[in-house]
Amino acid sequence: MTHDRLNRVAADRERWLRQYYFIRAAFSVAWVVAAFAVGPSSAIAGALLVLYPAWDAAANVVDGLRSGGLNQNRTQALNALVSLATAVAVLIALHVSMNLVLAVFGIWAILSGLLQLGTAIRRWKSFGAQWAMVLSGGQSALAGGFFVFQASTPAVPSIATVTGYAAVGAVYFLVSAIWLAVSEWRQRAGRAQLG
Repeated sequence: MTHDRLNRVAADRERWLRQYYFIRAAFSVAWVVAAFAVGPSSAIAGALLVLYPAWDAAANVVDGLRSGGLNQNRTQALNALVSLATAVAVLIALHVSMNLVLAVFGIWAILSGLLQLGTAIRRWKSFGAQWAMVLSGGQSALAGGFFVFQASTPAVPSIATVTGYAAVGAVYFLVSAIWLAVSEWRQRAGRAQLG
């Protein structure tokens, strides 16, 4: 592959990543708004709790495919499987108790956070804004540990317990998207000055 072709592929992947991060941020914001809009014990709340990891699975598959294929992005392929299994587990746990739902979310947040961290570290040399994804992955794992602990207490959680986690995730994705957009703008400005 020629040097120019490699540069075009890298630029295309970075543009995709910026778009992907904006989409992830927008979904998380919409999910948080929907979670606040519905009653904490409604059927819609249950559907939202299943949708969140299911969306994460789909997003990881699409990003992995757009970023060179799932064979090159094994942390994302694994993250997609973990998230899909979580969506099924949440669906089952909803029929048992909200404490079990929160425990499942907690385990998922730990695993998906560590896998996101792995993806960000792998991408660090090639793309900007990965520091925010590293922080996001670490924060997700810590939040997951807190969810597991909280699930073991007598207090009955609700979808509101998870909204803060989703909102913080939205901020990290938005920061990454903006960081990439500003980086691209600065590169274009630099090329214009040289030209």
